[in-house]
Amino acid sequence: MVEPVTESNKHLFIQTPEILEKKISQLVLPSQTPLKFSKQDIRLTLKASTIEGVFAAVFESATTGLLLSNFLLQLGASSVEIGILSAIPMLVNLLQPLGAYIADRTTSRHWYNLAIFGVSRLLWLVLVVAIVWQPSRADRQQLLQWTLATVLAASAIAAFATSNWFSWMAAVVPHRLRGRYFGFRNSATSLVALLGVPLMGLFVSAWDSHPILGYGVVLFLGVVAGMISLGYQFLMVDVNPQTYRKDAESDRLPEKKEKQLTDFVPSVLKDSNFLMFILYFSVWTFAVNLSAPFFNIYLLKDLSLDVSLVTIYCSLSSAANLLLLMFWGKLADRWGNRPLLIAVGLVVAVTPLLWLGTGNYPFAVWVWLPLLHLLGGTTLGAIGLCTNNIQMEIASIEQPSTYFAIAAAVSGLAGALGTTTGGFLAELPGMSLGALFALSAAVRLVGLLPLILVREPRSVSLRSIVPTFGLFKLND
Repeated sequence: MVEPVTESNKHLFIQTPEILEKKISQLVLPSQTPLKFSKQDIRLTLKASTIEGVFAAVFESATTGLLLSNFLLQLGASSVEIGILSAIPMLVNLLQPLGAYIADRTTSRHWYNLAIFGVSRLLWLVLVVAIVWQPSRADRQQLLQWTLATVLAASAIAAFATSNWFSWMAAVVPHRLRGRYFGFRNSATSLVALLGVPLMGLFVSAWDSHPILGYGVVLFLGVVAGMISLGYQFLMVDVNPQTYRKDAESDRLPEKKEKQLTDFVPSVLKDSNFLMFILYFSVWTFAVNLSAPFFNIYLLKDLSLDVSLVTIYCSLSSAANLLLLMFWGKLADRWGNRPLLIAVGLVVAVTPLLWLGTGNYPFAVWVWLPLLHLLGGTTLGAIGLCTNNIQMEIASIEQPSTYFAIAAAVSGLAGALGTTTGGFLAELPGMSLGALFALSAAVRLVGLLPLILVREPRSVSLRSIVPTFGLFKLND
């Protein structure tokens, strides 16, 4: 059993901004980082990136997840339509390799990021205008079409910059602080979800006569927050991909440099370790998304729970995420990401089975469902953190955007197939969401198998940490 967090030992688990800043001041930048930034640049960048992530979380809370699902149900969307809509942001990841190709030929990660994400987020204002101009019930089908178009256009444009952002972070975040820093940053964004999603849900619920218009107001505020987040990127140190690549190449031995530069894409496809990770990532993403979009649908539609109650469940999930992300980040720095992905992945794999038998009765509503959301927030936070970090560990330092883009494209296609398949299965005669949850659990277990063969630098074996998993001490 993991040692609980108390006032006497919380410093072992939680890296406050002051502790993180102290570690930066003591840091000797590793040789794996081609560009050498000053400690002041790193310190300012990490602070600005955290604040940027907080405002971006407000935008994502308004444009994804529970609030968007409830909006779709208000418009009368079916499970197939919700599955297709959930698939769009993942399917457009097929554009990421093209985006990485373009980004690697620019001279500024920052300005490329600003241009792409700026246009993508402003496009949501089109849906805000559509909501204001489509007030009657007769126009809901047309509004649903506007929503599909907005999600498609905004997601497609954003896909061109996603790998650019990962490459930017991989260049500026010190190697030995990645687990701690991204754990802290993700904790901050989880705190926003913890507080923001319930408030947004209550705001929408308060518009009893016109909840669709209520969502329009929330969406507008989300877009404003998204633009503020882009403003904070001006405080982050910029990276020139051309300079970064030249410095990375100069660090290599001459005999290895020529081999690496001859044809980069084929070399990526010959990287067996990367391909094994892609196999894991794609199957796992398919399995998770087979059921993920339909948990909230199950609560809102099948159990007929009020959206405000469901937002409270989501807040519990965010709270668990917030409390333990720093813990997972510390473990990732100490043990590596791969063993955590395997160990925590086993728990995530069987979690859908725990939803079977739940219903709209007091014990499930007030005890079992809150516990399931606490468990989900705890485990999925670790999976997300370690998945991003392990990509940074196994990607080539010359052109990391290509690695990130290929991983996102393949997993995006797999995730889109998962949500679409789940939507069609849910509509089959005699097929319940409970059966869909059970199928998802089985495929998740299968998806973990390729991860056993993935090699991660600095990662310890799972066998070596299992006997002492509940007895460790995390010392600075």
